[in-house]
Amino acid sequence: MNRQRRKVEKQKAAEDRGQWASKTEYVLVVAGYVVGLGNVWRFPYLCYKNGGGAFLVPYGLLAVFCGIPLFLLETSVGQCTQEGFITCWRKLCPLAQGIGCAYLMTKLYDFTYIIVEVWALFYLVFSFSAQLPWATCENTWNTANCVGLQISDSPSANLTGNQTKLQNTTSAATEFWERRVLGVSGGIEELGSVRWELALCLLACWVFCYFSIWKGVRSSGKVAYFTATFPYVMLLILLIRGLTLPGAWEGIYYYLYPDLNRLANHQVWIEAGAQILFSYSLAAGTLIVMSSYNDYSNNCYKDCFWLCLLNSGTSFVAGFVVFSVLGFMAQKQGVAVDTVAESGPGLAFIAYPQATALMLLPQFWTVCFFLMLLLLAADTHFVMVESLITTVSDLFPKLFRAPVRHEIFVLIICISNFLVHLILVTEGGIYLFQLVDFYGSTRACQNFMAICECLAVGWIFGADRFCNIIEDMTGQRPSVLFKVCWKYTVPLLSLISFILYLVDYKHLRINDWYVYPDWAYALGWTMTLSSVLLVPLCAAVQMILTAGTFRQRLSVLCRPGGDPAWQRRTMEEEGTTVELVNPAVTTE
Repeated sequence: MNRQRRKVEKQKAAEDRGQWASKTEYVLVVAGYVVGLGNVWRFPYLCYKNGGGAFLVPYGLLAVFCGIPLFLLETSVGQCTQEGFITCWRKLCPLAQGIGCAYLMTKLYDFTYIIVEVWALFYLVFSFSAQLPWATCENTWNTANCVGLQISDSPSANLTGNQTKLQNTTSAATEFWERRVLGVSGGIEELGSVRWELALCLLACWVFCYFSIWKGVRSSGKVAYFTATFPYVMLLILLIRGLTLPGAWEGIYYYLYPDLNRLANHQVWIEAGAQILFSYSLAAGTLIVMSSYNDYSNNCYKDCFWLCLLNSGTSFVAGFVVFSVLGFMAQKQGVAVDTVAESGPGLAFIAYPQATALMLLPQFWTVCFFLMLLLLAADTHFVMVESLITTVSDLFPKLFRAPVRHEIFVLIICISNFLVHLILVTEGGIYLFQLVDFYGSTRACQNFMAICECLAVGWIFGADRFCNIIEDMTGQRPSVLFKVCWKYTVPLLSLISFILYLVDYKHLRINDWYVYPDWAYALGWTMTLSSVLLVPLCAAVQMILTAGTFRQRLSVLCRPGGDPAWQRRTMEEEGTTVELVNPAVTTE
């Protein structure tokens, strides 16, 4: 009877707030969000650098003991509370609302990732040129030191290998990236002018984002049918092509050759854990928001396993796509694979385009690659913005949930962010992007948020009580392993990683030569601390605003709060009765 009553309550709330039209839409949106650029340009390089196939050992273990438990925790929190990433903590543990505020801050920094989508769109447009501009040195932006490519699929034709080994030469792909796309200035102090072509691409990206989310999950769910599935078509095409290239298997050998000695290096384990948090999109709040639109009885327990498996499987397959092409490129240049191996923007916008330019039908392969990157970035982009809008709407439901007001609010968010992000498409924008990327959402922030989540759910709210809720929603009780991970394993490993990050910290540099001025490093640490310190600051404010003695305040704020029905429901599960007092924490 209680379960039926809860379903009726949840259904009524969902009608007011919105809900996924189908389970498929939820899976596609979350899959499109968690399967992103980190799977393509980060995981393969980490695997190659940290012991090849041996890297899969720490990666797999940390996925089981950290990644999947945290994924289940966040999706279950969203589904059971049906709230955004701030108001959800009101119902579970009001003292932990600072976690949601920290999510909000990091979300603003994460929006800078739209610049990757902008670059991908820019390259996609140029991919339709009769002659790929990053393949030759016959362009106005090229210097006398430029080294071009010979485009052929014949093993005898290569990029003039001896020339590439000369000092003071740069490849045509590098010059296109630095001089044509970015117009790189001398440093962050020299922002220079706006690159108008990149600004147009930025506008196009924000327009696409607006029309993807302007109707809430009703529109974003439909868009995901294309943006979440088509990258897999492109990935399959590139995989087949890559495996048929000469030199491909040498690249794959570098990717997977196991070096078991690397497992003794703690840094390998740290990077595996960081990749799990990054690629699973954990400790960011977005998973909470996306799952909050699920039906209360959705089997989030099963979804968790399949989505995590999809994410890791995509990362593994992407490694074959990347290193088969890098092996081909290395053979063309007459160098070892480790010479051309890259990660991040260097892989996506220099190494990979340079390699596809060496193939027959280079335009086709380049279009496939950048269309895949564009859609991966677009998926992540509009889901992050949707999570922000949902959270603010849940904070002020009377103000923003009305259809017309919601659309206007989304428009204001998109326009304001477009104007702010114009600074990223200036000549010095790349320096600012790297700074925000390095400090705005660091490994330290993610580990700190993971610790706070586990403390709030596993200890304060109670792991047993949370397992009861998951069982009530799904009809399946989580394995005892999850309870152990929430209470002990994840907090302990995250704390170790957090401490080691601080111990091993080194100032950000670009290409090992550009050192930021002191004020930039201070700005970077301000971004990091602005997220981390919000958790204790918000808890302190909550304690001050709540009436009673210190112990009474702490008791009230550690008790399931928000709406009285939620408190009553959670206490009913334990067969206890409580006085519903929490005047400091209410919902509109």
